[in-house]
Amino acid sequence: MPQDALPPDPFAGDPHDPARALDSLPAEDEPEPLTAEERDEIVEDLSDLAVYQALLENRGIRGLVVDCADCGEQHFHEWNLLRASLQQLLDEGHMRRHEPAFDPDPTHYVTWEYCRGYADAVFSSG
Repeated sequence: MPQDALPPDPFAGDPHDPARALDSLPAEDEPEPLTAEERDEIVEDLSDLAVYQALLENRGIRGLVVDCADCGEQHFHEWNLLRASLQQLLDEGHMRRHEPAFDPDPTHYVTWEYCRGYADAVFSSG
């Protein structure tokens, strides 16, 4: 993944970077390699994401909202951040942690399901 697709690392060059502790994690904490089916799903998500962005960005939609099963909160992902995260998952088998959107306006984000329905409606009326 191109480095310029990700936000700059605020700890770059810092010898006290707290992320260095992650380098010493045991091997069993390493993610399992993606299956062919998982890779295909990510490629499909990237393709869908491009369509959804093309259809919705000019209507003021900034990205997607996802309900997080781990923490029970909603996570707001701008188009480019989500694309970079999915591409990283495809390339490296995992996603890096990233800063959440700062004070997002929920009215500017929609769900995957909304995007699918919107795209289906646009293409069926076409």
